[in-house]
Amino acid sequence: MENLDKFFIGGKWVQPQSDRTFAVTNPATEAQIGQIVLGDQRDVDAAVAAAVSAFDSYGQTTQPERLSLLEALLTETRSRTEDLAQAMRQEMGAPITLAREAQADAGVGHLEAFIEALRGQDARETLANGDVQQREPIGVCGLITPWNWPINQIALKVIPALATGCTCVLKPSEYTPLSAMIYAEIIEAAGFPPGVFNLIYGDGPTVGAALSRHPDIQMMSFTGSLRAGIAITKDAADTVKRVTLELGSKSPNLVFDDCDLETQVTESVQACMVNTGQSCDAPTRLVVQRSCYDRALVIAKAACEAIKVGDPAQEGHHIGPLFDKIQFDRVQSMIQLGLDEGATLLAGGLGRPAGLNVGWFAKPTIFADVRNEMRIAQEEIFGPVLVIIPFEDEADAIAIANDTPYGLAAYVQTGDEARAERVASKLRAGAVHINGAPFRYGSPFGGYKQSGNGREGGLPGLEDYQEIKVLHYPD
Repeated sequence: MENLDKFFIGGKWVQPQSDRTFAVTNPATEAQIGQIVLGDQRDVDAAVAAAVSAFDSYGQTTQPERLSLLEALLTETRSRTEDLAQAMRQEMGAPITLAREAQADAGVGHLEAFIEALRGQDARETLANGDVQQREPIGVCGLITPWNWPINQIALKVIPALATGCTCVLKPSEYTPLSAMIYAEIIEAAGFPPGVFNLIYGDGPTVGAALSRHPDIQMMSFTGSLRAGIAITKDAADTVKRVTLELGSKSPNLVFDDCDLETQVTESVQACMVNTGQSCDAPTRLVVQRSCYDRALVIAKAACEAIKVGDPAQEGHHIGPLFDKIQFDRVQSMIQLGLDEGATLLAGGLGRPAGLNVGWFAKPTIFADVRNEMRIAQEEIFGPVLVIIPFEDEADAIAIANDTPYGLAAYVQTGDEARAERVASKLRAGAVHINGAPFRYGSPFGGYKQSGNGREGGLPGLEDYQEIKVLHYPD
């Protein structure tokens, strides 16, 4: 915590030039656990200047040199995974088991996958016509990450920047600075040159906008809301930056009557509620074939009522609080909206779970008999709320699934392999999970339509941070 009130700029922990403070709270207790400074234009300029200076040499490093630094980073990350887990338990209310097994593990898993991707990438290759194509770092990158998966998103942006020879300025969510501070300490300990990685805190309208508009930044990578993604794109347009975005979703989960209904519906409900429903690719629309609809409702209700809500400090597979009062109030308003729209409340509902009077805990909630045009079926709630929509046949299921402005992920539950392939090919989403298959480190992640552009992870996740130069030699 000793560095929490400082920024990491040019390889040093420095006092911010701004004096605007922001309280960091624990959403499970509502108690203040720290305080940060929200930066301003002066802090942005200092961080960008450090990154620009460092790029002169770091941008010329070889792939083996960067791989050596990434291996050192892997060693340091492994040594501090428990620190990362405990930080996310406190700052965002992630239950400690989830914080260890998924939230903090992402810092290691994504790094291992990027190391393998970099080893497999040819930085220079001869084309069929005899010309030479080489990949080079794009330059200084501005990285903005959210509060819901703090280290997952930091890793997916910072690691490919460092791997490709870019330098960067990270602005994590001001709500989750503890894990970002630890990650900066990890990078410092790994021995990256001063200025290659820089960390400043701040809000979107001030620091986020300043990064997006800065003439010395060549690329912005953002994960968060659609509203903020649009603002960043507009701010970046005047300097023609590359912009990659990972935004929201309302992911459909198609349940056909030939699947293992008990298993797949139960697991689908659980998947929606993981991280208290605060995941951009959560399967929040359960679209169920009419022929098994009534039975699926019984299974879903039982699965939802079996989900425990409790103290993030306790081990186990319960869910924790929403990350702050703003999100709690939004989830409550969306549950009320579902009631007002005439959906059937199958489980959960308004208010806190019994016995939890302090902290931003919400009830795991399911609405049945939902029509896809309802707002609760179209808008991202970002809480433990699932809507269930019936469909008649395969064509109807696909139509409902694609009837959304988003396209980050989709899910298909079926016992027919040919159907799984056929349906997946028609779903407008960046990932399709079949019969409960998980996301795996090393696969590209990103969406269609208003879920963003670009991909994070795998070779595409490296390529977003690279320019292509072609050398034309005489015959």
